[in-house]
Amino acid sequence: MTASNPLHNESTTAHLDSTAHLMNRISSQLASQLSLVSLDGSRRPQPPALVVVAHGSRDPRALSTVRALLDKVRALRPGLPVHLGHIELNEPLLPDTLASLGDREAILVPLLLSRGYHIKRDIPEMAAASRVRARVAGALGPHPLLVEALYTRLVEAGWRTRMDEPTRRESAVILAAAGSRDPESKVDTSRTAHLLAGRLGVPVIPAYATTAAPTVQDALAELAARGRTRVAIASYFTAPGRFATECAQKAPWIASAPLGTHPAMASLLLHRYDRMAATPVTTAPELATA
Repeated sequence: MTASNPLHNESTTAHLDSTAHLMNRISSQLASQLSLVSLDGSRRPQPPALVVVAHGSRDPRALSTVRALLDKVRALRPGLPVHLGHIELNEPLLPDTLASLGDREAILVPLLLSRGYHIKRDIPEMAAASRVRARVAGALGPHPLLVEALYTRLVEAGWRTRMDEPTRRESAVILAAAGSRDPESKVDTSRTAHLLAGRLGVPVIPAYATTAAPTVQDALAELAARGRTRVAIASYFTAPGRFATECAQKAPWIASAPLGTHPAMASLLLHRYDRMAATPVTTAPELATA
């Protein structure tokens, strides 16, 4: 009997994987081109580009997560030009992405979960300084799709979908977010906490890694005083990073992973894009939360 050659098998598998990836890229590009052609052969007007605006992070996991999320968006909408721009820390920076688009139309969708300085000032100012005919969508949250993603991540971490009444009376969740000095950011996070509480059937308290109050530790103390000792941390972050890690380390029980590449995130980015695309250009930029 002839022994198999592991190196040959691994090489063959790698070759097949790379070939499959190449074929997927070709199929996606072909679908994108065909979507621009009408049945009569005339060229359809190209849709506005989707520019997803991420904050940026020194943690390399954040960039890889955001790129994987954009791949999911492209898979859902093959004919849509999808680009990435960062506010800081990572390339491509948003001004560079906008410069590469020339004077075409684009819709900027922040990969940010609540209102704040970046959405109100930074992103609009960067857009205004470019040649792009840009419209800026509002924050991703609050929205039921985010709640569904949060719920899924908690279940993945060990949250019981069914629990008896004594266990329920001891249980609670801390919605751990980054934090902002903008009071409207806290309003948005509190609304998400309220929606998640309705989904879980237990109290959900928002807490913050920096800038805003309460801290995760303060929220834990408040819940303990109310007899809620079985507490989970729900990570209200779009990707892994320093703040998400620090909050998770404070969990007395379980901590969920960041929202990351959950399918609901890709759907929500496209929902924000579609709403803005349907908004007349003469109106003010969308900051709605529907």
